[in-house]
Amino acid sequence: MPAASPFEPVAEIALGPGARVYESGWQSWTPSTSYDVGRRPHRPIASAAIMNGWGNRLAPPDDGYQGEGLLVVDPSEGGDVVVVAARDPAHEVPTVRASARGAAMTVSANGPVDVLRHPTGSAMSNVLGQWADEVSARLVAQPIRPAPTIWCSWYHYFIDVTAQDIEENISVIEKDDLPLDVIQIDDGYQAAVGDRLTLSERFHDLRELTKRINETGRRAGIWVAPFLAGESSALARDHPDWLLSGDDGPVSAGRNWGQQVFGLDLTHPAVCDYLGLVFGSLVDLGFDFFKLDFLYAGALEGHRRKNVSSVCAYRSGLDLVREAVGLSPYLLGCGAPILPSVGKVDAMRVSPDTAPHFEPRDGDLSAPSGRSSILTGRGRSWQHGRWWVNDPDCLLTGSAVEERAVLVGHIERYGGLIGVSDRMADLDDWGRSTLERLCRERPGPTPFTDLWW
Repeated sequence: MPAASPFEPVAEIALGPGARVYESGWQSWTPSTSYDVGRRPHRPIASAAIMNGWGNRLAPPDDGYQGEGLLVVDPSEGGDVVVVAARDPAHEVPTVRASARGAAMTVSANGPVDVLRHPTGSAMSNVLGQWADEVSARLVAQPIRPAPTIWCSWYHYFIDVTAQDIEENISVIEKDDLPLDVIQIDDGYQAAVGDRLTLSERFHDLRELTKRINETGRRAGIWVAPFLAGESSALARDHPDWLLSGDDGPVSAGRNWGQQVFGLDLTHPAVCDYLGLVFGSLVDLGFDFFKLDFLYAGALEGHRRKNVSSVCAYRSGLDLVREAVGLSPYLLGCGAPILPSVGKVDAMRVSPDTAPHFEPRDGDLSAPSGRSSILTGRGRSWQHGRWWVNDPDCLLTGSAVEERAVLVGHIERYGGLIGVSDRMADLDDWGRSTLERLCRERPGPTPFTDLWW
């Protein structure tokens, strides 16, 4: 595994009272927000979260600030706002660190960055928007497409979802003519993580489900973790050479589904052929909306067949998916490295998972919770309409959802892709009216204005 490059100072900034720092997290679930200088930023609580929620990048320091490819300092008191950003995020995303000592802040990076200064008084969100526009001009080749509205099976059924559950919700959505464009089958349909074309015992025929969805005038969507394989999968057992390797064996992408999961080597010809087969088959089955999850597994550091950077390997994997499905299907990224994904997906989850509970269970704001989804969804609001459509995660309307009105307000203000994940037969009057209002009033793919966080 390549050793990290040493950090070199790139900027020295004089600080005034009220100075703030913005940290940009590595992937969808990594906290991204701004802090008053001197306030301890959000950090992983447990070592397992460093992989699952924060990626396998360098662990952030407790006594300073860290951004992955992007860190912004607003020194206040008449100083220029300083953006320190990856020079070429399509090939390399350096880690940027900042440490304050008294009235000065030293910023360092372990790779090539640009140091950009914006006039005194510029709002941090406006500065980020300007920088995002510059990156978009280089990396986003096609106009950003409006997002469909979706129903997703995940938050009610999780991995226990059945074909009968999908059919029940299709029937309610059709009968009540709910304004949902896509019916998305989430995790649980496949036999194992990695064995994407082998169905679980709860599903027998995806083609019949897509046909049933299409008969309602809606599109069929499906969840896939394309760059990941669980240790219990036939793929990992039969093709260990397909896994990204480190000095001591396969590179772990963390622990999930009660097992170790591993990243795939996206430069391995057989892996590329396999992914092409998977996505071509899913298109043939009738799917044209794909939620691509746990994408960070494709950008882990390790030994690859081709000597390319992890960022280049990851982007080539997304290119392969797009080539296999064609231009029309809609791609939603999730658990995805943010900067390396620019220009490769139509929509992006810009926060950790939401949840019925408002506070994260262990206090780690990369973990699922209402507060986690609001913090980082708001902190990345400047990306919407510039790089993709922002996905704030699903609307949960059940009466047991803590602070559900607060969550709805967040989605209404900062949501681009509007989705719902309740069992449709359980919707109360408030939930139904809220769903219909947000789906009918969803914003277009243009940047939000008047941002503050």
